Amino acid sequence: MASRFELIVRGDRDPAWLRAAGEEALAEVTRLDAQLSFYSPASDISRINRTAHAGEVPVEPRLFSLLMLARDVHETTMGAFDITVGPLMRCWGFTGSEGGVPTQTDLQDVMKCVGMHLVRLDEDARTIRFEVEGIEIDLGGIGKGYAIDEAISILQEAGVRDAFLHGGTSSMKATGRSPEGPHWNVAISAANDGTGDDEVLAVVPLSDRSMSVSDVRGKWFEADDATFGHVLDPRSGRPVSAASLSAVECRSASLADALSTALLVAGAEERETILRGYPEARILVASGGRQSSPIIEHCDFAI
Repeated sequence: MASRFELIVRGDRDPAWLRAAGEEALAEVTRLDAQLSFYSPASDISRINRTAHAGEVPVEPRLFSLLMLARDVHETTMGAFDITVGPLMRCWGFTGSEGGVPTQTDLQDVMKCVGMHLVRLDEDARTIRFEVEGIEIDLGGIGKGYAIDEAISILQEAGVRDAFLHGGTSSMKATGRSPEGPHWNVAISAANDGTGDDEVLAVVPLSDRSMSVSDVRGKWFEADDATFGHVLDPRSGRPVSAASLSAVECRSASLADALSTALLVAGAEERETILRGYPEARILVASGGRQSSPIIEHCDFAI
């Protein structure tokens, strides 16, 4: 997941007990990182990517449930969220150290291997199969939130009521109370290279809720006097341009992760349609920024 995870746990229990509970939760994050990695040849995802074009591949129950969630979000977001973007990420150079604009021919060839309609999930047999060779699933848009959900579940099962866990400051989940009060207050900020400071767009109080923030400039490159961000529209094969930052708050960190990616891809009209499918979600979407203040297009939070 290429992120640093940080955890705060608090309560009346012995500090050594709290530390042990926290270490168990973080160990689950490490385990899931090994299972879900797009880059590790030993991961379950790499095994699926290598073999699912040749036939049905069994999937362990929790990972299969995550794949089903990814498929459901794909359908509800009209394809704006799609875990088959792996070939596109390679095509644009975002899986390596340097990005580059692909030729139109290369992009057209890669698009033949992109789309959830090419992935078959058998719920009865709990297997996955690819319709064509070359498909690669990448759970980078949902895996970090999933790891956070699972780690928080371990803490709650152990009896920890108050906790805050984030991965790379972009995905997070809070339970119970913070040391300062009934909520954990989280700022949504955007980098502004014009001033050198991060600009706070909103502060969100979290308690038994999750939030994910996606920014097209998390990884980017410049070519031909244009900037290309790492969030790609799986329907066109090109970097998104509708928005520059999105934040989603809801109960599930997995869902928040996926929706924050989808809302960067979707245009304004699609965005409203998507949100009707997730009435519990609250969002912030902004455009522009980097050299100037972002323009907030939609905000459900206090500013």
